[in-house]
Amino acid sequence: MHGTVVMKFGGTSVADAERIRRAAERIVAKREQGLRVVAVLSARGKTTDELIAWAQEISPHPDPREMDMLLSTGERQSCALCAMAINDLGHRAISLTGSQAGIVTDTSHTKARILEVRADRIRQGLDDGAIVLVAGFQGVSTAHDVTTLGRGGSDTTAVALAAAVGADECEIYTDVAGVFSADPRIVPGARKLGMVSFEEMLEMSASGAGVLQLRSVEYARNHGVRIHCRSSFDDAAGTVVVGEDVTVEHPLITAVTHSTGEARVTLLGVPDTPGIAGRLTTALAEANVNVDMIVQNEPVSEGQRADMSFTVPRDELQQAHAALEPLVGEFGIGSIRSDEAMGKVSVVGAGMKTHPGVAAKVFTVLGDEGINIHMISTSPIRISCVIPGEHVPGAVRALHGAFELSGPDTIRPEQPFGEFQS
Repeated sequence: MHGTVVMKFGGTSVADAERIRRAAERIVAKREQGLRVVAVLSARGKTTDELIAWAQEISPHPDPREMDMLLSTGERQSCALCAMAINDLGHRAISLTGSQAGIVTDTSHTKARILEVRADRIRQGLDDGAIVLVAGFQGVSTAHDVTTLGRGGSDTTAVALAAAVGADECEIYTDVAGVFSADPRIVPGARKLGMVSFEEMLEMSASGAGVLQLRSVEYARNHGVRIHCRSSFDDAAGTVVVGEDVTVEHPLITAVTHSTGEARVTLLGVPDTPGIAGRLTTALAEANVNVDMIVQNEPVSEGQRADMSFTVPRDELQQAHAALEPLVGEFGIGSIRSDEAMGKVSVVGAGMKTHPGVAAKVFTVLGDEGINIHMISTSPIRISCVIPGEHVPGAVRALHGAFELSGPDTIRPEQPFGEFQS
């Protein structure tokens, strides 16, 4: 036996019986190469959305603990069905729930974080010669309740298991061929990236690239897990996400990413008093609201009031209002306004660390397109702009063209990774 590989299959990759059998065949092929195989499966197709709809038919505000009990069933179905297919192919497979696999989380229902992985049962299955299938997106909390990890959580499950069992690589199989320089549905000329750094992938995931979940990339970077993001539907090499020490060439801009799931919240007439910003953001954090950009204008004279704006995911806007409204009267804040029709466009590239003028070019390109920028945030390798949601596709195309990202299939010379070999 040569080594261990973790394979993760997304919802579209197991959407029907034929695709489950195809995933089973790919898993078996790895096993027949002499590898120990752990596979993580998502819920089939739209199963999670259907389960959410069922819950909302029963209750307008379903209890989070019971939502986790309900939502965790989708991945269990996929694993059991795939195990049946693998057994029919002449190999032994066992399916495990997240709790059976030893995935221990905190107690934050519907958005739990993995605290540790007690992978003894997985190792025992591998030692016994079995293929181990693990239900993604779920675990068991320190209070012994079933928890789920939030949208895209199966990616994090796979990376966490790869770290726990010392896998040589974590393969993420999805309905796209890898990570692209922009969303190919918006920019048909976008090209596949052969390799990106963890640093770049973190910024891309955080700013809207939906191929890999942000927390899975964070976990992989922190634990040194190599990720290979590739297509479920062909055998071509995809995109490898690796450490900065492996990536050598840094293009000026690697990708243009976007999000149309942004909402902007503005607090008008905030007193210019120390500590208020901390209280406001603490209230949002306690409500499990993820705040992205924050902008506060400074009063021009003593005694005047400030305005404070920030962005949150649109589906968390209701929680944000509920968390902030009790503080409006307490601090004498004027009012709360929100805009649900915002979007975000970002340029990401490690090369901008050493190349001035990127921000100027971004702002100029958007200005030439007649697109008004509402908020701006930056990191050493990312520039993000909040803009009206209807202008997002045009902004992505304009920036992708301005930085000349279209062209050959890969932005960097393809390394000879191919299929995993140990």
